Amino acid sequence: MIKFKIIISTIFIGIFFQVSATDFQDAKPKDIALTPIQNTYRNVLDLSGVWKFKKDEENIGEHEEWYNGLENHRSIAVPGSWNEQFTDMRDYLDWVWYEKETYIPSGWKNQHIYLRVNDATYAAKIWVNGEPVGYHEGCHVPFAFDISPYINWDEPNKISIKVENQLSPSRVPTGDVKGSSFGNFPAANYDFFPYSGLNRSVVLYSLPKKAFIHDVTFQTDFEGTTGKLNVVVDQKGSAKSGKIIVSGYNQEIERKISFQNGTAEVDIEIPNVKLWSPNHPDLYNVKIELNDDGEVIDQYNLQTGIRTIATNQNQILLNGEPVFLKGFGKHLDFPVIGRGTAEPVMVKDFELLKWTGANSFRTTHYPYDEEFYNMADREGIMVICETPSVGLIFPGSPSEALQKRQAICKQYLKEMIYRDKNHPSVISWCLANEPSDKAKIGGFGVRKTDEEKEFAYSTFKEHFTLAKKLDPTRLLMYVGVMMGPTEWFELTDVIAINRYWGWYTTPGNIEKGSNALSKELDRIHRKYKKPCMISEFGTDTYAGMHAEQPEMFTEEFQVEFIKAYLDVAKSKPFVTGMHIWNFADFKTSQAVMRFGGFNLKGVFTRDRKPKMAAHYLHSRWNEQAED
Repeated sequence: MIKFKIIISTIFIGIFFQVSATDFQDAKPKDIALTPIQNTYRNVLDLSGVWKFKKDEENIGEHEEWYNGLENHRSIAVPGSWNEQFTDMRDYLDWVWYEKETYIPSGWKNQHIYLRVNDATYAAKIWVNGEPVGYHEGCHVPFAFDISPYINWDEPNKISIKVENQLSPSRVPTGDVKGSSFGNFPAANYDFFPYSGLNRSVVLYSLPKKAFIHDVTFQTDFEGTTGKLNVVVDQKGSAKSGKIIVSGYNQEIERKISFQNGTAEVDIEIPNVKLWSPNHPDLYNVKIELNDDGEVIDQYNLQTGIRTIATNQNQILLNGEPVFLKGFGKHLDFPVIGRGTAEPVMVKDFELLKWTGANSFRTTHYPYDEEFYNMADREGIMVICETPSVGLIFPGSPSEALQKRQAICKQYLKEMIYRDKNHPSVISWCLANEPSDKAKIGGFGVRKTDEEKEFAYSTFKEHFTLAKKLDPTRLLMYVGVMMGPTEWFELTDVIAINRYWGWYTTPGNIEKGSNALSKELDRIHRKYKKPCMISEFGTDTYAGMHAEQPEMFTEEFQVEFIKAYLDVAKSKPFVTGMHIWNFADFKTSQAVMRFGGFNLKGVFTRDRKPKMAAHYLHSRWNEQAED
């Protein structure tokens, strides 16, 4: 009888949750195009700090109206993953509630007031003062809602956020896929821990009421010593005109703009331009102003670099010159904070990147906090920006799960490109990591019909078509898995492959593995005639483990493995980049192949201590610029 009551209660709560979801507006990707800033016309209030927190294991919080105030709560730090902060919630991925009370400054009256959540993994619903505001599904990307109608002035405002990170085959990245090659707990179908919660800051910000700058898009080029900057400005409101001021290096260039249907566009030439590059990360300041009857009513400042990115048959070309990508895949992962943003760790990581001689990294496997891209712009580090599309699967016929994955993948592309499109450091969009044309993840050996292959290809191609429409200026790629489909490389500008010959295949035999890599690279380039890069290669290495002769899991083996792969790349003029997996050790779900619940392929430990491989790279990459 008790079990029957629980079932009925669960059904009722599920129905209530679905019905109440209709009261929530969906987040609009373009609302996150511009980072909130503080100036004369705009305001920002960062809500980072200690919030109220409560687990909702039975999903009864909405029915019991927890959005009116949490009782019997505990404290949690935001940003930060809940899995690391509590002793009883490491593997918990279901519903939780966050709550914060704050005053809205009285000077913000008569302005649009927005709430921006920079990452709620995986799905979130927002209430302000008990009123339903909005819903967002998707991880590692921001979302924002106009909360102006719900504000209480001259008294506290209660912000309630309900979050869950349930693993599902219909989500991206996928989880709990039956028959997957991953046998792990929690059952994520990806090789990093499913950290959950408010992993980045939550901010309130205000925008001018009459009109405000909604989006800015740069496209850059140069001819001789003259830089070319195309600027498109979208505004919301009644502004008809404005101006753009580009300044830097003892120059100031001003151009007037006028709006038609909310959009203005202008081309600006910059004499004696300083081009952005890793050796000279020169940036120009761009100020955009909106005017109304001669009065400035909004202003937005941001920086950009003038540069071009292209390819030929063998190379990536930065400003028309070959550039070789030296660097890493890396995760946002650190003790106690989990996947939470921590700016001291970010600064340390950039220092270690430069110390090794790296000039690039891939944001594996999700977009990073915006400050990473600002830092990369300033430090001259090139970035391959990747969506959360890890381990995509394409069944042989349409399904509800596939349609939902397609929708979220396209949403991710919009959110990522709208937000990060103006960073000179971002040279490429990576649309997926290790997608499969099989009916299940890790379905190697599963037979496919020609019809199924074509369906998978055409479905995946939709992502490239959208990305090219959103940003025609940057390179496009995806990262191919061992034994995965190679015909999809027809879609890419650069062929990027993850390869572990000598580790997962022919384990321990570095010579045999590097020979297999060499032959495979020759075959791929001969067929597609595009520049290639190894986007992942490496070995699990237990820090402090040594042997007289290199053997698996020792620091000596990691050095020899990396050296062999770098030597193969050096012998091939069409290999244009080498990204080692991984920058630092990181946490995973529990599995037999993951000792202690960690992937130990980092050249640094999780707390950023160098292994022998880091010292080897420091020597090789700094002394041999061509590597």
